[in-house]
Amino acid sequence: MPDSTGLIAHNWGFAVFLLGVVGLCAFMLGLSSLLGSKAWGRSKNEPFESGMLPTGGARLRLSAKFYLVAMLFVIFDIEALFLYAWSVSVRESGWTGFAEALVFIAILLAGLVYLWRDAKSFPIR
Repeated sequence: MPDSTGLIAHNWGFAVFLLGVVGLCAFMLGLSSLLGSKAWGRSKNEPFESGMLPTGGARLRLSAKFYLVAMLFVIFDIEALFLYAWSVSVRESGWTGFAEALVFIAILLAGLVYLWRDAKSFPIR
């Protein structure tokens, strides 16, 4: 295990970067509160919807097709993320990693088949 001085010398760049990010965020938040307007009025409490007055309630029932599209997006987004990470380290993982990737793809394909069959009961039009 390396000593603490070696660890600090190795990670000083990351610490400087982290302090810079925190300082920049604090600067931007402080500047926006100093330069921003402080007008209070009745219109500040109303929700803004493209300059139009809101009509109806905020509780809307969404169709099931939106949930199907969201599930498809999540499945393929996560698949792309993990398969990219696997492809970067494919030589180090060997055949074991290849088998794990095949199991992962099979599980995602099972989810896709489920959604495909479920989409027949909720047609997306």
